[in-house]
Amino acid sequence: MLNNKIIIYQVFTRLYGNRNTKRKPNGTLAENGSGKFADFDEKTLKHFKDMGISHVWYTGVIRHATQTDYSANGIPTQHPAVVKGKAGSPYAICDYYDVDPDLATDVDKRMKEFEALIKRTHKAGLKVIMDFVPNHVARQYKSIAKPKGVKDLGADDNTNDGFNPQNNFYYCPGCRLEPTFDIADYEEFPAKSTGNDHFDNHPGKNDWYETVKLNYGKDYWTGYGHFDPIPDTWNKMTDILLFWAKKGVDGFRCDMAEMVPSAFWAWATDKVKAVHPDIVFIGEVYNPAEYRNYIAAGFDYLYDKVGMYDTMRGVICGMTPANAITGAWQATDDIKKHMLYFLENHDEQRVASDYFAGDAKKGIPGLVASVLMQGNPFMLYAAEEYGERGMDEEGFSGKDGRTTIFDYWSIDTLCRADKGKLKKQEKEIYALHEKVMQIARSEKAVDGETYDLMYVNNNSDCFDAARQYAFLRKKDDEMLLVVCNFSDNKVNISVNIPKHAFEGLSIPEKDYEATDLLSGEKQAITLKADSGVKMTVPALGARVWKVKSEE
Repeated sequence: MLNNKIIIYQVFTRLYGNRNTKRKPNGTLAENGSGKFADFDEKTLKHFKDMGISHVWYTGVIRHATQTDYSANGIPTQHPAVVKGKAGSPYAICDYYDVDPDLATDVDKRMKEFEALIKRTHKAGLKVIMDFVPNHVARQYKSIAKPKGVKDLGADDNTNDGFNPQNNFYYCPGCRLEPTFDIADYEEFPAKSTGNDHFDNHPGKNDWYETVKLNYGKDYWTGYGHFDPIPDTWNKMTDILLFWAKKGVDGFRCDMAEMVPSAFWAWATDKVKAVHPDIVFIGEVYNPAEYRNYIAAGFDYLYDKVGMYDTMRGVICGMTPANAITGAWQATDDIKKHMLYFLENHDEQRVASDYFAGDAKKGIPGLVASVLMQGNPFMLYAAEEYGERGMDEEGFSGKDGRTTIFDYWSIDTLCRADKGKLKKQEKEIYALHEKVMQIARSEKAVDGETYDLMYVNNNSDCFDAARQYAFLRKKDDEMLLVVCNFSDNKVNISVNIPKHAFEGLSIPEKDYEATDLLSGEKQAITLKADSGVKMTVPALGARVWKVKSEE
């Protein structure tokens, strides 16, 4: 029986099902191929479900700027000077009411193919997350799929105003777009402000120069918000959310949510949830000081990047002591159910890359801790479960330890997994990921309380608080004792459990037969207040001891 734990599987839709292994740097669609909606067939979706996944985040669905020519299908071409990579960034949206033609088997039926994917996903017992990119759009945004009666973004803007609360964009009146680098014959007059809050007409190569900033009524020159009357952009963007929710989407991962005023989110999420009460909003918010504002504005979950991700990365790499994990979760303890944990996503470097840990095995204890220590959601990035290294130099995306979002490409481990050609360690990495997620989704205790054991083990001679992390999970008569070992060496340790834990969690003091849910090993243990539980923990591994507290 499944519990309430949310495990989100992020798939970069263009890459996931692509089995073309040519992988030519800067290759075209014809050369390198693209994954399709159809690749997520019943067998694939069943695999996700069996793995322990609850939600699939199909990344890059909405039509974005690309250098591929689809004019034969009535789709406007984009100037290559303002498109990053041959495939283009999925965060440079050029039509909020359309889907990426790269993902369709029949381009003219692309929306019907996405609608069919939503239905297949639901039939498999999974929920659908898609991107909503609210802060910026492609420079050549033009909707060809908008519903009848909908006006395009910018259609009624007064371009003589740098800022007007009823404009959809910010402008540089009387100025042409003149980046600090050559953009060939691309013309934009008047220049629009660039997506990363660059408000003059001279964006640089390190800016989000392929995008323009949307105007939600905030005057960035004075810092004041002009939200009464409601800005036109609020209505347009809320209608877009409702359009996709009506198609059966179960949630939105909102790109750079903190760059959009929280006042808009409070207004929009209220309107969407009034019609679709179960829909979820996941916010990419990096400033911890803003977490509570955006949760109050209607977000169900926020990235815990600056706190938990950064801390866990430091622990995995041996730069931060394991007991710092305690401080990371305590910083958001009052909003812990709203924090989304992860070790990888499309913005971050792969754990196995040379720029992170260099070896996927080093991420295993961090995986166990991130997935099992709280009841909040966890996100897994496709191919992370095989130890994908992300060390390709794909084209616009160089060798940086990340899997490209800009280029036509295929993912090595996914291709080899499909052919049954994984290496021994990759199979082991997968087996551990699958086991941890299945534990998270099936064990009753993961729905229960968490008790951090580090404060009574920090100064123990039988426990290294710099390289081991331990905690309890408890619900009703079931308890998990989880110990993660970030050391390269197998350790023989003793984990102290204080009297306060026995009292607070109602744990009977007695002898138990414990089962390690990761290895299947059984061990007789004695649970006694202020006494240690002895065990061996494998190098770069963990123990998840399960006991019945009442028998």
